[in-house]
Amino acid sequence: MAITTVPGATRKPGRPAPSYAGPQRTSFGRKLRDNLTGHAFLIGAVLCFGVFSWYPMIRGVVMSFQRTRRGVTTWVGWDNYERIIADPSFWTAWKNTFYFTLLALVLGYAVPFFVAILLNEFRHAKGYLRMLVYLPVMLPPASALFLFKFYAYDPSEAGLFNAILKALHLPTSQWMQSPGMTMPAMVLASTWMNMGGAVLIYLASLQNIPGELYEAAELDGAGIWRRIVHVTIPQTRLILALLAMLQIVATMQFFIEPLILANGAGAEDSATSVAYLIYQHGFFQNDLNGAAALGVLMLVVLAGFSAVYVRLSSKQD
Repeated sequence: MAITTVPGATRKPGRPAPSYAGPQRTSFGRKLRDNLTGHAFLIGAVLCFGVFSWYPMIRGVVMSFQRTRRGVTTWVGWDNYERIIADPSFWTAWKNTFYFTLLALVLGYAVPFFVAILLNEFRHAKGYLRMLVYLPVMLPPASALFLFKFYAYDPSEAGLFNAILKALHLPTSQWMQSPGMTMPAMVLASTWMNMGGAVLIYLASLQNIPGELYEAAELDGAGIWRRIVHVTIPQTRLILALLAMLQIVATMQFFIEPLILANGAGAEDSATSVAYLIYQHGFFQNDLNGAAALGVLMLVVLAGFSAVYVRLSSKQD
């Protein structure tokens, strides 16, 4: 006769029945702890953004419609904007800012891309060359600009650039003391100290391009320039578009270059930027409401550029 074993029949008296809810509870507890940990990190990031980014932004917008005198704050509507726009320095600052951005796109945007293409062609000492290009980024911006101001842009013949011009039998320049050379000199210094990061990003993008495309182009008789135009640029167009947008946003907020190289406004206000004008209103004229209004105008302009970029990117996708 077959003996049927009933589960739990051999359990000793007094021992509790096994619980099958334990693993479920353990799994639920683990998920709860994971969710709490993730939300804790998320709340910390949201608080940091809220306190140090979103609140100052909202506070600046509110201040642009107020006026504070002797501790008394009143709402004045658009008066701060009208007063800022009526300031002659307002239009000079915007003209200089757009001029700097245009020069930076011509020089500071194109040079890192072609430097990355050149470095990508080297077969030896790649690490050393990348470190050499990235080295200026590791310098504090103030130190790099003081280096240019007192060593490279010295208006005497002892300055590096004037010594090079003299060796080539070319006329020397006053550099930062000349209104016509102030902006190109600032763009040159800014490009030198900031291009390392863009070069590394371009290098990473170039190394993802399949080699078969270049081989096919070479078989078709394409030279180096045609390979760049028909292979390199189309394959890196997304990175190029993104860095172009970042370049515009960054260069339109340039501040430390005129502050150090041109002592602020420069010769005949040739270096006054919108960011420096905000600094001047806020810290020299004690006009925080006017500075806030000018900051909101810059925010609107940069948001417009960003909206155009997002629109064009969505169409390309």
